[in-house]
Amino acid sequence: MTTVLMVLAVVFGLVGVIGSVIPGIPGPPLGWVGLLRVYLAGDAVSRTALLVYLALVVLVTVLDYVVPAKFTRMAGASKTAGRGALAGLFLGMFIPPVGMLIGMLIGAFAAEFLVEKKSAASSVKASLAAFLGFLAGTGLKLLVTGLLLYRIVSSLFNI
Repeated sequence: MTTVLMVLAVVFGLVGVIGSVIPGIPGPPLGWVGLLRVYLAGDAVSRTALLVYLALVVLVTVLDYVVPAKFTRMAGASKTAGRGALAGLFLGMFIPPVGMLIGMLIGAFAAEFLVEKKSAASSVKASLAAFLGFLAGTGLKLLVTGLLLYRIVSSLFNI
């Protein structure tokens, strides 16, 4: 594999890990692109492994949007608060890097407080549960991108 492809694969893997923590950067998909570069450059990664990692990336990307709403519901908040967290998460994508986080918190709080007419304390609890869900989703993304980076590095250097 050429040096340029090796460097690009590692850069994509590293940006994938960074993107798992910073909202607005699609970490897992970028990490997978690094693995794809390794696959296209030679026989260090099998097609099966590439497709399994793609499935993991798709799953964790979808879960990243679902988990905050589920955590919100698990904390006893209404379905509306879960939907508010999800809506805020989507709207916040347009204000990187912290827009998704703030949008999710405001969305859960506003839905619980304004729509469901719950107390401020209950609404804050819903927002905090959404935040914990966000942390859980970030942990999943870090796990998958860490695995991708490990696979990229180990494939390139025969570890």
